Amino acid sequence: MSDISAIFGSLLIFGIAFPGLLTAWWLLFPATVERAQTRLDQTPWQCFWFGCILTAAAVIPIVILLILPFGPAQFFGWTLIVVVLAVSSLGSAGIAAKMGKRLGETSHASPAAAFLRGAIILELAVFFPLLGWLLVFPLTIVTALGATGFTLLRWVPKTALTPIKAEPGATQTL
Repeated sequence: MSDISAIFGSLLIFGIAFPGLLTAWWLLFPATVERAQTRLDQTPWQCFWFGCILTAAAVIPIVILLILPFGPAQFFGWTLIVVVLAVSSLGSAGIAAKMGKRLGETSHASPAAAFLRGAIILELAVFFPLLGWLLVFPLTIVTALGATGFTLLRWVPKTALTPIKAEPGATQTL
């Protein structure tokens, strides 16, 4: 019975802490989260594919470090996992901000309330049995890692150039 209580307690603590972490990132690094949100708004597939590249680049050294029968190497492997997930959580804050922005448009909530709702909805989607665990969670981590990678490299999406219409009767000078 104590095992069930420990599992339930751990899930409850994680359920409360995850939206708090995303909100902390949103408050501490607003420009970074905003750039990740913009990147996710304009180029979600590029974020996903760049996240796949970054994930592959991180998984190879992690697996090598964890396989080695040397304690400090395994420690560095686990440390690298934590660092990759922490970096990915910045992109997850961008996903939550994007979801919160869409929620805020329909409910006229404050930006903070809309963001928190987006973070909670993202968390609930990940906690959904099987579909959330095996589909939403990996896709979110990979896409968020790609968005964070673009954000940290300051690669902004190219905006489409709109032609300027000349008013009738206006003269053009060079």
